[in-house]
Amino acid sequence: MNAGNVDSAAQLYAQAPLQSYAVEDASIGVRVFGQGPAVVLIHGYPVHGYTWRKLLPTLAQTFSCYVIDLPGLGDSDWSAQTDFSFEAQARRLGLLFTRLKLNDYAIVAHDTGATLARMVALEQPERMTKLAIINTEIPQHRPPWITFYQRCAKLPGSAWVFQTLLRSPAFLRSSMGLGQFYSDSALLREAENIRPYIEPLITSSKRIRGMLGYLMGIQWSVVDGLQSRHRDIQAEVLLLWGEDDKTFPVELAEAMRQQFSGGCALVRIKRASLLPHEEQPDDVLGQLMPFLLSAPQ
Repeated sequence: MNAGNVDSAAQLYAQAPLQSYAVEDASIGVRVFGQGPAVVLIHGYPVHGYTWRKLLPTLAQTFSCYVIDLPGLGDSDWSAQTDFSFEAQARRLGLLFTRLKLNDYAIVAHDTGATLARMVALEQPERMTKLAIINTEIPQHRPPWITFYQRCAKLPGSAWVFQTLLRSPAFLRSSMGLGQFYSDSALLREAENIRPYIEPLITSSKRIRGMLGYLMGIQWSVVDGLQSRHRDIQAEVLLLWGEDDKTFPVELAEAMRQQFSGGCALVRIKRASLLPHEEQPDDVLGQLMPFLLSAPQ
């Protein structure tokens, strides 16, 4: 994807109107692109809907793309009473899809968003037809630093500490920060890749608290429980994996693939790490489009 296409993709995302849906104790931000069969795109942590910008120009030519901002991240809203647990986040998504009258829909989801998508697939088996999973949590695996940061987030003054760290280019480039985002570390120095995620967190006390609430809501018991529940997902599943990812190693993903029924495929995306849809969008689309367009098995 050349620079001009990257710029136009970012502009397409920025110009889309934001719709906000109050669901239980939070509000979920939704942007809609294109027309056609419904495809829901769910981001991971600590990013938001902007992460899908490079896929949207192609997907929107064929599909109605519902881009979600989960409570705690992006242009969502929340309060002191908001439950950020995986269970609550997945329940709110199911209620949102019902309100949007989505039937026979597909989901493309990344990281924590793909854990939530798996939970929704188990709760709405008659409505979700396809599930594309990109670099996500793996049962019995704990990614580096996340559990440590969960403990830190509970300490007094944690919001200030995290804001201070996120202002440091050295921290952002390190493995403790965003260093695992991309195989090509040069991408971390390009403002359009990082600023939309970091600037809201370092300039808004509420947004940094929302990010920490989302972080603390990650439930490893739920992730581990998927080991025995993957086989119950009725939607057709495709795993797309940046093969250089150290957060969720592809070898563990290969083992997880066996937990799904129905011949689930895993495709390695070369020269990509945690965010293959940002780093190698054309390769991801090359796998994603045939999967979404094929008749359900």
